[in-house]
Amino acid sequence: MDGHLAHGTAGVATAAGLWFAMTLVMMAPVVVPWVRAYATLVAPTPTTRAWSATLPFVAGYAMVWAAFALVMALLQTALASAGALAGDRLTGVAGSAVLVGAGLFQFAPVKRACLTHCRNPLSYFLVRWRNGPPSGVRLGLGHGLFCLGCCWALMLASFALGTMHLGWMAALTAVMALEQAVPWGAALGRAFGAGLVALGVWRLVLEG
Repeated sequence: MDGHLAHGTAGVATAAGLWFAMTLVMMAPVVVPWVRAYATLVAPTPTTRAWSATLPFVAGYAMVWAAFALVMALLQTALASAGALAGDRLTGVAGSAVLVGAGLFQFAPVKRACLTHCRNPLSYFLVRWRNGPPSGVRLGLGHGLFCLGCCWALMLASFALGTMHLGWMAALTAVMALEQAVPWGAALGRAFGAGLVALGVWRLVLEG
């Protein structure tokens, strides 16, 4: 194998692993209530091994975010190769555009539709339930796609905020969790979106 190709493949694999780990940490507050709800349906008695029974659902959910992590790793590698990243942050017009786009997406109808599906685990499961482990994988994939539909733009904003900036990662995690968990979550998401748009415009004036 060509040395440059091998190095590039290893770099993408490492970046994908880091993105996958980061997304798992960030999405944990969002998915844990869903895993608990799934456990109550597949293992309703104390004698049943509830957490092991949730593995098909968790596997389906993780598949979605593993694919997303690979896409983000490829994008990060391409941006780094093009010299578009300053450290771990996308700057200039491109960075500002990412922030504005992520902020505007918080107001999009598709965002609201995905968020609606992510608010009530038991209703989601009861409507789509089928018996057997394959159903668990299918349910996990389905919920993972709706969850990705809610959160992908905020995740993408981390390119402009700093992919290793713990403060911003904590803020994004809190917003994504509260959007789905509390009655005023959608309003919080829109307010945060407005803040991202304002930050993007401000940075465009300073760095553009």
